Amino acid sequence: MMKIKKPELVAPAGDLEKLKTAILYGADSVYIGGKEFGLRKYAGNFDFDEMKEGIDFAHKHGKKVYLTANIFARNEDIKKIDEFFDIIKNFEFDGIIVSDPGIFMKAKKLGIPIHISTQANTTNYESARFWYELGAKRIVLARELSLDEIKEIRENIPESLELEAFVHGAVCISYSGRCFLSAYMTYRDANRGECAHPCRYKYYVMEEKRPGQYFEVFEDVDGTYIFNSKDLCMVEHIDKLAFAGIDAFKIEGRMKSSFYVATVVSVYRKAIDKFIKDPEHFEPEKEWLEEIAKCSHRSYTTNFYFGKPDHDDYRFESSKYVREYEFVGIVKEVLNDGWAVVEQRNRFFKGDTVEVMLPNGTYFIQRIDRIYDLEGNSLDVVPHAQQLTKIKFDRPVVEFAMLRKKVEN
Repeated sequence: MMKIKKPELVAPAGDLEKLKTAILYGADSVYIGGKEFGLRKYAGNFDFDEMKEGIDFAHKHGKKVYLTANIFARNEDIKKIDEFFDIIKNFEFDGIIVSDPGIFMKAKKLGIPIHISTQANTTNYESARFWYELGAKRIVLARELSLDEIKEIRENIPESLELEAFVHGAVCISYSGRCFLSAYMTYRDANRGECAHPCRYKYYVMEEKRPGQYFEVFEDVDGTYIFNSKDLCMVEHIDKLAFAGIDAFKIEGRMKSSFYVATVVSVYRKAIDKFIKDPEHFEPEKEWLEEIAKCSHRSYTTNFYFGKPDHDDYRFESSKYVREYEFVGIVKEVLNDGWAVVEQRNRFFKGDTVEVMLPNGTYFIQRIDRIYDLEGNSLDVVPHAQQLTKIKFDRPVVEFAMLRKKVEN
């Protein structure tokens, strides 16, 4: 049997709050973007002061921070990136994720470990060796690979070259994310961080010489969703991922909420910890999928890991998310005698029953009997976005505890 090391859990951090959430809920590392050069331009992202604060927070907790600079650069980007790199070179990033060879050559001068982005679509061991010989430390594998293909890559590359793969989150329909639909339809270039997600749009199929005659497709009154992939979820297959030789398990979602980050990271943390205790006898827990389902998601698929996806891996009837629970608040400050300051994220009422998630992976049920604003006025409802309130809890809470409420159908 091959030697198994504990897989690294890599979490998305679209802003500083999500970075702290990911770390506290169990991530080993996070990946973040600056205001430029990353592939999630419309995430909150980090200015330079936030980068420093995030790195300090992660390192204080013994965790790592990776910077994304994985756009496919145009000349104008190359002209600007030297200034960007000159600013961040002493920030103590633990790695930088790139896909463009030109940016790779500039990143080498920083002395920071280089990770090759999934956008570079590394699908074979010779490509992995190529990047390794140029100085890369880690390959984020293409998302079109099966476990058997990944295992073959692992067997034919140096042991010191790390492999990372996505294990959870939204799936791009295009080859390694190289999509031009967004640029064509909206003038927003997906390969420069501006994707408008046209794969989630409503489409109809019509032959050009038969205007108005629609061909039979999976269609409802809202349209058809022929490009709409289900979300990836591999939490039940942690053992197979590790045995294939993957060193780092990556969660997608820098555009997702802090609640999503907390929920998914917490469950994968439990799964990895259980696996590493007894790799040979790993069995998934039923509650893992139940817990993950409490955050907004599409139906789940294992994508390419066990063979090429077919029609079962797409959801043709809708692009809408499944929302069983709402994220209604986050604890910002713990006060005396069970009271805490809670920041509203969705409307909630006095008398609501909520689940309170804790960073240690547990939760408890709480009826909200009393709500006050910070001036001491009693409230019956908290309707305003990010409104600060004071709530009394029956059990101890901590900063970054999450309040979620079951959606009534």
